[in-house]
Amino acid sequence: MRIAVIGGGPGGLFAAALARASDPTREVTVFERNRPEDTFGFGVVFSDATLAGIHDADPVLRTALTEHGVHWDPIEVRLHGERLLCGGNGMAAVERRMLLHLLQQRAIEVGVDLRFATEADPDGLLAAGYDLVVAADGANSRLRERNARVFDSCVETATAKFIWLGTTYPFDGLTFVHERGPHGVFAVHGYPIGNGVSTFIVETDEDAWRAAGLDEFDVTQPPGRSDEKSHAYLQDLFAEQIEGHPLLVNNSRWGNFRTRRTRRWRHRAGSTAVALLGDAAHTAHFSVGSGTKMAMEDAVALVAALDDHGADIDAALAEYEAVRQPQVAKIQDSARPSLSWWEHFGRSHDALPAWQFAYHFFTRSLPDAKLRRRDDAFVSAVHARWRAEHGAGPLESPIDVAGQRLPGRLVPVAGRTARLPGDPLPLRERPPGDGGPWGLWVSAPDDEADLPAALAAVADGVAAGAALVAAGGGTALTRRLVCEEARLTHGAVSLLVEDGSGEQAADDALTAVLSGRTDLVSTDPLGAGAGQ
Repeated sequence: MRIAVIGGGPGGLFAAALARASDPTREVTVFERNRPEDTFGFGVVFSDATLAGIHDADPVLRTALTEHGVHWDPIEVRLHGERLLCGGNGMAAVERRMLLHLLQQRAIEVGVDLRFATEADPDGLLAAGYDLVVAADGANSRLRERNARVFDSCVETATAKFIWLGTTYPFDGLTFVHERGPHGVFAVHGYPIGNGVSTFIVETDEDAWRAAGLDEFDVTQPPGRSDEKSHAYLQDLFAEQIEGHPLLVNNSRWGNFRTRRTRRWRHRAGSTAVALLGDAAHTAHFSVGSGTKMAMEDAVALVAALDDHGADIDAALAEYEAVRQPQVAKIQDSARPSLSWWEHFGRSHDALPAWQFAYHFFTRSLPDAKLRRRDDAFVSAVHARWRAEHGAGPLESPIDVAGQRLPGRLVPVAGRTARLPGDPLPLRERPPGDGGPWGLWVSAPDDEADLPAALAAVADGVAAGAALVAAGGGTALTRRLVCEEARLTHGAVSLLVEDGSGEQAADDALTAVLSGRTDLVSTDPLGAGAGQ
């Protein structure tokens, strides 16, 4: 079997080495446009819980992390002069350059033909008699775009801006640093990668980015040149947090994260089969999933399928797609709330105390009970802070709404009415004509792209005197975002109208209130939609 791999990144190199090692009769060639020593970015990070499959396939990554990487457990959040730690998050990182070097050496050891500084022409490869061409050429894959209709790929572009830098500041582990500067709130994902270097990814919203004048760099320039104005601005902004250590650049320029989803990962072009791998097929936000890890997992699944089906490449690619697509979709779905958190973190930074902000951050994709299993002490401390401020647990804390004292945070909702202890409160889409107390009902959208209209309705309703803002319908994420807008931006009491029941619903309600995402949670979600 003759296999061509386009792209000499970690996923492509790992796939090539595995394919050759498992069957030395395979002729495997990797085509990489860059030189062996060229690399963009600084480090790659892996969760301990996700590495078993990669380690079982080949020890090269274990070697990289053990001999050259850095390991840690707690994640640190810094803001408002405080530092908060949450454990149970075993992770490790290594320099991207070192990982590539070890993967290159492994590929050479097993007999892979590595062709660096070689631009692979997709049409040429498809005509060269290869049995299989693996497109591991990144998010801008030329081979995928050549057959765009077949692969049916789509992209969702995040609103937050990010830039990938490095620093000589020695972070102890994964650390999230938040700083309000003169133009807005900026945040850092920082983590050590070895050899005295740490990755330093900065995110901010577009308004802050433009206000700081960081929109002047021409991102259409060829790779290589870094945005030196942003480099200088961020080094000054975070100087105290990194104790005067310099920031490092490596093709560092601002971008918007693009989540890629691809309906079909395989194709046949005449006698040659084609498979997509890694970023060519999918991406997930770096706050949840490592693109390198996902690409290497693709490689393991692809070669396992080839080994299972021998010469039947089409059957192998069908198995590869069937195995990996659901796994990747699960990661992408879990990454969406985390990515959304980074699109709105400036609002939470300004409105929440440090302890609640940290809990809000750690529960962006996890409920209270699961976070407690990771670090009981952290979660207990957050509960204690709430009790110290409110005199009771999150769901048992009294609150005033529409002139009534509610004994707790769970509110029965039937039709479009909130059943308060005294008089019921009608939930309406606009003010009533009688001037009586009322709550604003906002139907959360099914798609985040439609959120602006819902958020505008919140602003209008609060200005018109709504006693609370209730968000129902839509998705779990869009309901939460509507409630956060009401509570954190406008200072209104918010009511999250959820669906579901039982222990999980109770845990979700607890998490939503304790994190500051909402003030109240409904206890009768089926009734809430009855009058719609």
